Amino acid sequence: MPELAEVETVARGLRAIAGCRITGVRFGKTDFIHQPARLEALLPGSLIAEIRRHGKLLLIGCDRPPGETLALRSPGKPAPVVAKSWQAPGCTGTSSTCRYGDGAAGPARLWLMVHLGMTGQLLLDDPAGPVAPHTHAWFALDDGRELRYVDIRRFGRLRVATPAELASLLAPLGAEPLELPRAEFRRRLGSRRAGLKALLLDQHVLRGLGNIYADESLWRARLHPLRLGSDLSVAELDRLWRSIRRVASEAIRRRGTSIANYVDTQGRPGTFQRFLRVYQRTGRPCPRCHAAIERAIIAGRSSHFCPRCQRRGLAPSRARKPAGSKGVQPAHPSGGRRRKGGAPKRHSGF
Repeated sequence: MPELAEVETVARGLRAIAGCRITGVRFGKTDFIHQPARLEALLPGSLIAEIRRHGKLLLIGCDRPPGETLALRSPGKPAPVVAKSWQAPGCTGTSSTCRYGDGAAGPARLWLMVHLGMTGQLLLDDPAGPVAPHTHAWFALDDGRELRYVDIRRFGRLRVATPAELASLLAPLGAEPLELPRAEFRRRLGSRRAGLKALLLDQHVLRGLGNIYADESLWRARLHPLRLGSDLSVAELDRLWRSIRRVASEAIRRRGTSIANYVDTQGRPGTFQRFLRVYQRTGRPCPRCHAAIERAIIAGRSSHFCPRCQRRGLAPSRARKPAGSKGVQPAHPSGGRRRKGGAPKRHSGF
C-alpha cells in the first residue's frame, strides 16, 4: 500500500498541474468512487489550485469560477445542499461564494480526495497515448494532458468534498509524523498501553505510516514491535521519534518504495526498496548484528525485526507493572489493548 513517502512523491509530481483547469471527467468502473455523478457534474471547469498530502490521502483543491453557486444534492434528500466556500485568509463571508475584504467574490473550493488503496496510481499522460490496463478514471486538462487513475484491485477511493465535509473526514486522523514535536510524540506514544507496531499503524495516532516504514523505523530505533508505548523510557521514545523522521525523509528523497506496482506520476518506480534493512528480508542477516531477520504477525500485519537488536525485554528503569494491577489492562497478544474483535482497529481511508 502506498504510504507517507509514496503519497508525498505523487503529490509533488501533481503540483506540475497546479493552475490547470479540468475540462472533462469520465469513468470506467465506479464501485470505488463516492457518488461518481457528483464528480462528473462538479469537477469540469474547476481550476486546480492546490495539491497536498494529508497522511495517506491526496487532496486536490479545485476552485469553481468566482461568483458561482454550487448546489450539491445529497443522497436521499430532495433539496440541494449549498456548498460552503473555502475560507481563505481575509475571507469574511460564509455563503456559497466567499467575500473578501474588498468585496470581491472568491472561488468556491471543492476538494478531490484520493486514497490510493493497495494498488492505486495517478499518472499524467498524453491523451493519445496507450491506456494502461485497469484505468478507471480520466481527468482531461486544459494544457492537453490527462490525469488517469489506475487501480488493479480497486481498493482505492475517489471522492469530492466541500470544505466542511473535508474537515469532518480528516478530523479523526492523528498527527503528521514529520511535523510532530518531540514532546507531543512522547505524550502520544508514551501514555499508551499498546504495542509499538500497532501504535505506528494506527492512523488515529500518527497519520501516514504503514507496514514498511513502521518496521524500518522500529529497527533503526532498536525497539521490538511488541514493546508497549507506556514501557518506553524517554530516551527510547526520542530514538523512535528520530528514526521515524529519518526513515520517512529518506524514503521521500528516494521517491518511495516500489515493491509491488507503485510508481510516481511519470510512471517511474521509487528506489528506497534498495535500502530496506528488515522489511521482507526474513532469514537474511541483520545489517547491524548479522542475526537472522524474523517475521511474525503483529497487529494483523506481517512484521519484520531482528531478534537480537530489537529485544522484547524492557529497559531496567521502566519495568512493566504486573498484568491486572490497578490502572493497567493486560496487553492483547497482537500488541494492542485487549478488546472485543481482536487486534486494534486501523483507519481504512474515507
